[in-house]
Amino acid sequence: MASEVILPRLGQGMEAGTIVRWLKSEGDRVEKGEPLYELDTDKVTQEVEADAAGVLLKIVVPEGEVPVGRTVAFLGEEGEDIPSEAAASDAGETAEAAAAQSPPAERPERAESRAADTAPPATRTNGGRIKASPLARRIARERGIDLAALSGTGPEGRIVAEDVERGAVSAAPAAPARAAAPAAAPAEAERIELTSVRRTIARRLTAAWQVPVFQLQASADMTRANDLVAKLRERDPDVRVTVTDVLTAVSAAALLRHPEVNSQYTDEAILRFPAAHVGIAVAAPQGLVVPVIHEADRLRLAEIAAARSDLVSRAREGKLRPDDLEGGTFTISNLGMYSVERFTAVLNPPQAAIVAVGATEDRVVPVDGGIAVRPMLTLVVTFDHRAVDGAPAAAFLQTLKESLEDPGLAL
Repeated sequence: MASEVILPRLGQGMEAGTIVRWLKSEGDRVEKGEPLYELDTDKVTQEVEADAAGVLLKIVVPEGEVPVGRTVAFLGEEGEDIPSEAAASDAGETAEAAAAQSPPAERPERAESRAADTAPPATRTNGGRIKASPLARRIARERGIDLAALSGTGPEGRIVAEDVERGAVSAAPAAPARAAAPAAAPAEAERIELTSVRRTIARRLTAAWQVPVFQLQASADMTRANDLVAKLRERDPDVRVTVTDVLTAVSAAALLRHPEVNSQYTDEAILRFPAAHVGIAVAAPQGLVVPVIHEADRLRLAEIAAARSDLVSRAREGKLRPDDLEGGTFTISNLGMYSVERFTAVLNPPQAAIVAVGATEDRVVPVDGGIAVRPMLTLVVTFDHRAVDGAPAAAFLQTLKESLEDPGLAL
């Protein structure tokens, strides 16, 4: 009997994923560990490997949203039977995924509007539970939307993610009246469909604005840090150490020295962590991601540079794994390469702090009663005021500044 290929749970909190495309066709031979299909989750798009060898007998879900634990295909030896009950059960889920993910060209706006207007109220099961997909339930929970007030457009009136998104828009307060718009919008406007990663970014940033935060700013003389980077590059050209690596190392040391900042706020308690897991914000093609250098406080500078290089490369190639993005306790956001002098970064919940790093630029500064031109770097740290008070936050920033000005204090 053929074995089922189940959609795996690739991280804590994952309830559903979107199959982007299959890398194998029905009838193809698949080896264990060979990439089988691409899956788009809330965090990353990654290739899912086959956990067994065999022939891909049937693809149950060609593409679209699928809840964790659902059968998406069958593997076995050529000629083996496929369980008819399982295939029939999954056919309904396939129809729902296709309906939720089909492009606008296949569902004109008029038809979509009519479907929403004429759809029956949310269908309930025999137990009184509203029929809704896992992703729809999660979005509704995060946005405070009552599923009972929505109409489902999925199979048998099932509520899908798109129904919740539509309900969120209709529940928003009406915007004030504006002057009449032009008769027609530009026909050449490009429509870019939201990916799971982009939706997650939007939800997390919206949640971040609900956190009471404050910012502190300081400038550091980068003379010694720059000298250190130059010497390390000269000594070992194969390991390209950067200012971001130095900042990661001194941040990790400062976090252990000031555990109030290496923390997370929860409704029951403040969690303080014994190790510094430093995230690096990366502008990847699929959107902003924050891969994490775990236990950065235990790594030498060359090891941090190697880890950072690997994570950034895989982020830009769309090959990050879920564990690369989990467990961060602090984030570095560096826009210095774009000649940004200073900026304020949005907090990365549930972390208690994020540092925004600008460009190193020559400035005239007072030195020993005179003036001199020094390479200065501006740091702006955003703190979650629920977890960190002003004095310990200021002490952390002072340590960060002093460590950059004299890296030997921290490395």
